[in-house]
Amino acid sequence: GIGRAPGSDPVITQLLRMSGTTSDVERFPEHVRDILSLVSPEGATVRYTSGGTYDVHATPAAEGAPEVWLLGSSDYSARLAASLGLPYVFANHFSGEGLDRALELYRGGYRASEAHPEPQTFLTINAVAAPTAEEAEARALPQLRMMARLRTGKALVALETVEQARAALAVEADVQTESVMAAARSRWLVGTGNEVRAQLTEFASRYAVDEVMISPVAGAFDGEPMDAALARVQTLELLAA
Repeated sequence: GIGRAPGSDPVITQLLRMSGTTSDVERFPEHVRDILSLVSPEGATVRYTSGGTYDVHATPAAEGAPEVWLLGSSDYSARLAASLGLPYVFANHFSGEGLDRALELYRGGYRASEAHPEPQTFLTINAVAAPTAEEAEARALPQLRMMARLRTGKALVALETVEQARAALAVEADVQTESVMAAARSRWLVGTGNEVRAQLTEFASRYAVDEVMISPVAGAFDGEPMDAALARVQTLELLAA
């Protein structure tokens, strides 16, 4: 899976792009082609400016190559994946904006490749399942708060418990935070196992995707172990029931 963003909050992302290999974002298509060559059994060839070549292989005795997917949350990666004939993942768990447009661009502009004669897609989705809808909504709060911090340019911190998130909202609530949280919540699947399972099925059918990847974003209550992610496991167990 290959994505263009270095992966952090807006401030750190900007710092990473000021210098080094992550700074030249416009060379991303070239980087993707390089990776495709390097992981193939044939490898890649480097040409010296002084003449001659050097063969580069990611592994000494490759018998196959991993399937490469492009991950994106904008039109850019959708167009690139289509032009290269690669499978495409839309980062719906992170953004959600422009989903219809991205899939339309990818499928409409797809150029068949030898490995992938047809376009192939999957979507990501944030989900919280619990025995009751009320518990599920409560367990969604910590991650919703974290998303609001990310979107409003605040420093990222350790994930809060449900009680900490509720207390913080009571004293720190502002229009911008509430707006971000409401927008994110509208794209998440939150409820009982049966409710979320039905929503997942409808979601996959609506966008006619090959696969859906679930990101279980359920938070913990005070007193629950912070090193076991029991609520996330619960989400998956309820969806699989």
